[in-house]
Amino acid sequence: MPEAKARITAWLEANGVGQGTVTYRLRDWLFSRQRYWGEPFPIVYGEDGAPVALPDSLLPVELPDVPDYAPRTFAPDDVTSAPEPPLGRNEEWVNVTLDLGDGPKTYRRETNTMPNWAGSCWYYLRYLDPADQQEAVSPELERYWLGPEHNPGAGKAGGVDLYVGGVEHAVLHLLYARFWHKVLFDLGHVSALEPFHTLFNQGYIQAYAYTDARGQYVTAAEVEEHVSDSGETTYTWHGEPVNREYGKMGKSLKNVVTPDEMYEQYGADTFRVYEMSMGPLDMSRPWETRAVVGSQRFLQRLWRNVVDEATGDVVVVDEAPDDATLRLVHRTIADVTVEMEHMRPNTAIAKLITLNNHLTGLASVPRAAVEPLVLMTAPIAPHIAEELWKRLGHDASLAHEPFPVADPAYLVEETVTCVVQVQGKVRARLEVPPSIAEDALRELALADENVQRNLDGRGAHGDRARAEARQRRPGLTPGRRSRCHPCPGDRAPRRRPGSQPGRVRHARARAAAPQGGAARRRAPVADLQPGSRHRPDGADARRGRGPARGGARRRPRRRPG
Repeated sequence: MPEAKARITAWLEANGVGQGTVTYRLRDWLFSRQRYWGEPFPIVYGEDGAPVALPDSLLPVELPDVPDYAPRTFAPDDVTSAPEPPLGRNEEWVNVTLDLGDGPKTYRRETNTMPNWAGSCWYYLRYLDPADQQEAVSPELERYWLGPEHNPGAGKAGGVDLYVGGVEHAVLHLLYARFWHKVLFDLGHVSALEPFHTLFNQGYIQAYAYTDARGQYVTAAEVEEHVSDSGETTYTWHGEPVNREYGKMGKSLKNVVTPDEMYEQYGADTFRVYEMSMGPLDMSRPWETRAVVGSQRFLQRLWRNVVDEATGDVVVVDEAPDDATLRLVHRTIADVTVEMEHMRPNTAIAKLITLNNHLTGLASVPRAAVEPLVLMTAPIAPHIAEELWKRLGHDASLAHEPFPVADPAYLVEETVTCVVQVQGKVRARLEVPPSIAEDALRELALADENVQRNLDGRGAHGDRARAEARQRRPGLTPGRRSRCHPCPGDRAPRRRPGSQPGRVRHARARAAAPQGGAARRRAPVADLQPGSRHRPDGADARRGRGPARGGARRRPRRRPG
């Protein structure tokens, strides 16, 4: 086929009746729509039917009021009927008398509309200068917000710093907007080479959809669930059996959950918190209305931490928070800052809930602790945050307040948790300084009452002196130790030849973090073993590994007691 087209083109050019050229086609580029919602074309038709463009003085053309927004199609009982767009029913708007330079004449307006692309393809430019009646956007404002190198991360191409949208936008809106922007750039109306700098695709909100025997989707809200005596679940729509499938939520699937009912029952803030806490923003998440209660409880507790529900009085105190509360507040600020910068609102909300629960457990809530919490809650629940901010005595809106900044002094952990295990079971948790020495940590672990009770006076092979004193007891390896490192890194303990690995375990704990909660440190886990299960020749008597007498393997043997 390509060869035939090339030969035909060559023949047409050779005979002077045609010329080869390159054409570009876009699928779904149907710019004219027979619907109401869209931009009216600035075109009128004269008495001869010729189209005439309206002058700038008559722009913009605004949509009129119509009695019915639905388009009309062919009437089944009238062969003379014809389709009609909604705008065609407003005769006063359609037929208009205008003076376009050659005297007043009657013109007919175009009743089709543009498919919203005429606005959506450059709306980001209009946001910068919405009141300008002379230009689409002021060149100075466009260069300041979108121009090349307008900030350190913009680069030479410029454009909107971050675009958040669904993956389906990549082949529709983003593609069309880029075409429009390129034309505006070539004409000199914009300085940015590209319209958008960074793209972040959010996942789908998923829900169940139902199809009938024909494979057509039916309204999910009208489907009824039936459970038989045997436990089998079936679904019907208007009495007809339907099949259930799981996927994205969409109008074509007829399974859209509108937020109107949730606004009425829970409020807009609860709906926002639930949506942003469902999971990672870039992953598809299942919709579960019953799970909204958790988001509602978080906001209710936040309200009660500030306002007395019975009297409406503010209950916060001006006393300074204790050290533990201050550390948690600044740790939360640092963590929330990092999570929000990396587009992880779900984990940021989890940090806010942790801080809010801590404040709920206090006898009185300090102002210095709850005000940063309210400011951090504002991006996800702006209405309740604004109300609480006003009740806390601030006249100006919190929208003009800077986001809280963590104090690095409160991000340094003075203690870490050391987990002490006896025979693989947790018997104690010790709060110790991160720099504690191995011998001091061992002494603390052996001094714990619960550890001593589980050792039952047998000591631990982590204690060299006791191991040497009992070296003649059957089954003991002289000098065998459990190593317990403060662990500044992830280095593995050294092993002697023939010894069993895995006696030292490590658990995460926070240590000095100069910024945003990024630094973490590993705390030690002491595994104290009563006696020893290792043979002097390196065999593991518990697991039956290693050479036994005569080179043969022996079955594991446990010592009495």
